[in-house]
Amino acid sequence: MAHNEVKFENERFRATRWTIAPGDSIPMHTHEYDYVVVPLSNNVMHVETDTGEVLEAQMQRGTSYGRAAGSAHACFNRGTDDIVFIEVEYLG
Repeated sequence: MAHNEVKFENERFRATRWTIAPGDSIPMHTHEYDYVVVPLSNNVMHVETDTGEVLEAQMQRGTSYGRAAGSAHACFNRGTDDIVFIEVEYLG
């Protein structure tokens, strides 16, 4: 399973560094908060939605994207290098 480490947290924000090694994954989960992802590596992450759809997310270092609370998915590293990103959640 992927490794995560909270790097910053206060009453409004939480920033977590995620590392998904080749062959590892983040199991199916639902985000409780709006969030932004900041890739720290260039990779392809395979994302399986709660409906079973599989998407290829192009992770480009420094190119961020955001999602609303309620997003449900699992993340897979089918590549040969670590996928590394920071996830910033807006706690309110």
